[in-house]
Order: sequence, then structure tokens, then C-alpha cells
Amino acid sequence: MKALVHALIACVMVAAPAHAEIDIQQVTTPGGFTAWLVEEPSIPIVALELRFKGGGALDAPGKRGVTNLMVGLLEEGTGEMDARAFARATEDLAASFGYGTYDDTVSVSAKFLTDTTEQAMALLRGVIVEPAFNQVAIDRVKAQVLSGIASDETDPNKIAGRTFDKLAFGDHPYGSSLNGTRESVSALTREDIVAAHGAVFARDRVFISAVGDINAEDLARLLDTLLGDLPATGAPLPGRADFALEGGLTVVPFDTPQSVVLFGHQGLERDDPDFMAAYVLNEIFGGSGLTSRLMQEVREKRGLTYGVYTYLVPKDHAEMIMGSVASAGNRVAETVEVIRAEWAQLAQEGVTAEELAAAKTYLTGAYPLRFDGNGPIANILIGMQMDGLGPEYVVERNALVEALTLDEINRVARAVMRPEDLHFVVVGQPEGLETGATQ
Repeated sequence: MKALVHALIACVMVAAPAHAEIDIQQVTTPGGFTAWLVEEPSIPIVALELRFKGGGALDAPGKRGVTNLMVGLLEEGTGEMDARAFARATEDLAASFGYGTYDDTVSVSAKFLTDTTEQAMALLRGVIVEPAFNQVAIDRVKAQVLSGIASDETDPNKIAGRTFDKLAFGDHPYGSSLNGTRESVSALTREDIVAAHGAVFARDRVFISAVGDINAEDLARLLDTLLGDLPATGAPLPGRADFALEGGLTVVPFDTPQSVVLFGHQGLERDDPDFMAAYVLNEIFGGSGLTSRLMQEVREKRGLTYGVYTYLVPKDHAEMIMGSVASAGNRVAETVEVIRAEWAQLAQEGVTAEELAAAKTYLTGAYPLRFDGNGPIANILIGMQMDGLGPEYVVERNALVEALTLDEINRVARAVMRPEDLHFVVVGQPEGLETGATQ
């Protein structure tokens, strides 16, 4: 059975059409759930994606890390079935389940053969509705989380992220790691974990997508059985996270030859009318390719780093424009100054027509390649739902990119790129930067 499903998954990854014109059905179940469905009956596999709004930001006061620990326990058994029995039952069905904790969401993913839908969904229902949370599993997973926290304390990238978040968001959940601390995680009890489960898994905050060999009627029945016994509402979502970090520099001394740098300032909400223009602007400035401005100026011309990137971070309760780079301790001061200068130049002068044309060609050409299988398509669909986009966005997205003008992009550059607000967090032993100072 396992060999069969692995072969089928390989087929479905290459069988999906390499274009974005897919038929999205909006399904409403008798129980009131709404899902997006793309039927693909050619291969008997279904990919199901669930997202529960809230994520690590729902941690109760004094219980930081409880949502992450709770999600880590989901595959540790349900009802009378312990972790080993659950894993064996999942393997016998050639199904796969995945779980994740993020600042604003908890994700649940499933892939299963059409012929085993009922059995696979019975297992998944147990995970979502009645997880075991037995003490043996709690102790084991808690130890794993604590080991990860200890490792993060010696990771310069994690230190940089933790420092930036604390400076930017203070006591808001965004201001600390969703993994929690040694103290907070060690103190968590089974009662805390059960409460966190009830806070997250509720009917009022679930988003659903499905792709594969299943029709609308069967999906509706499946979802009502899978989710119908969840409570109507979860815990209240956290409030707005004010971005408190001003422009400047923070150095965190750390014994490493490569200094890690995280930088950024406040950005745009995902539903801002200028978000698409900012997205294209970011691709030109510090996107994923070797041809971005920052890669050219910092890596190609000066050899200061192997890679430098910027990205938009539209969280549910805050938004940022961020970037990251690593450089040798004796060259990191120059790296920071080059990035600061390029940030200011972009705000003042914008981009060129040639840069915009190249970005449009890349972004419109790469977009259809994302639709390369049932799982990726299901992920795209659920992301669109959570971003408040309609099904038509799949077809219209490239036209939105093509419609952007040079004047529009450069207007957004002047409005969004604020060099005076840019803050750098440097972790390492940087020469020429004042250690331990915030300027």
C-alpha cells in the first residue's frame, strides 16, 4: 500500500496542469462550513487543508508556548489509541497528516487515497475533536520542545528574530517566540493544553480547501462529520500589535565569525490597495533572485555576503517590510551602510522601466508553476481565502501584475520605503558597530 501511494503521489505532482486556470467550486455544507474545492478525478488521491485562525497569538497570559506544545501533541494518539497505534493505523492507510503552529494560524494537512477516505477522516477527526493528551506523550513532547528552545538560544538567526520581535512588539504575543521559554513550557499542565485546544479548534475560525478525487457532495458530508462536533467559537483573537521600533541599530554580542543581520520597519496590510505594487517593488529590490538590487550591490559588486533578501510580512495584527543578511564581522558595518543607502535611494528615485519589465516577466511566468500538484494547489486556495481574495484571483493575478505602471510602483516606493525608520539588529562580533547599543 505504501509503495502504491508513493507512486500515485509522484504521478499527481506531474499530472496537474501547469497553468493557473483551475475550476474552483465554493462548497457550503449543511452544517454551515464553507470550503473551496478543485475536483481532479484522474488520480485517486485527495489533499485536504484546514487552517484555524489564531495560532500562537492565542496563548493565554503566562502560558507562552502552549499552542505550539498542543499542536505538537496532535499526532500522539486519540481516545484509547496511543501514539504508536495511531502511527500504525495511519501507515496502514497510506495516509499522511501534518500539523503546524504559526503566529496567526494552526494548520492541519491531510493526504489520503479516495478508497480510504472514511477511515482516514475517522483518524483525523479523533486528532481534531478528541486528542488523547496523555501524560506520557506530554512529557516526551515537552522535552522535545525544551530541547529546541535550548538550541535556539545558541542560534544567531533565532537570537536576531527574537530580539527584533521583542523590540518591535513588546508584551504582545508577537513580541516573543511562539515556542515559549524554558520556564513557561516547563510549567505547562495537561489542563493548559486542553484549554489551548479549545481556544484554537472552533467552528468560527476554520478555513478549508480540498483538491483531488472528491466531489462537492462527498466533501460536504466529510466536513460535517470531521468538524461538526467542534465548539461554535474559540478564544478571542488578540488585539492590534503596535509597531514600537524606531529607526536605529541594536547589536547583540555573540561569539560567531559571521554576523547575522535582521532589518526592517512597518509595512502594508495584505488588503491595502498598494500591496501588489509593494510586492513587485520588493521583488525588484530584494526578492528571491540574484538580479535583485540588493544582491547586485551587496553580493555581486562588493562580495559582502552570499545572500541578502527582503520580504513583506503582513501578519493579522501587524505588518512589516523585513530583510536579512549575514556577513563577516569585519565587513558587516559596510553591509549595513550599503543596505541603508540602497533603501534610501529606492525611496527617492524608485525603479527603472527595465527593472519593472523584468520583474513582471519573472512573476507572471513563475506563478503558474506553483500549481504543480494537489497539495500545492490546496495550499494556494486556503491562502487566498485567508487573505480575503476571491476564486477569480487565480485567473486575474497575472493581469494585476501586468497592469502596474512605473509611476504607480515609484509612488509606492516613496510611500512605503522609509529609510529613517529602518532598524538593524546585528548578532555577532561586528567591527565598527557599537556593541550593545541601540541608536
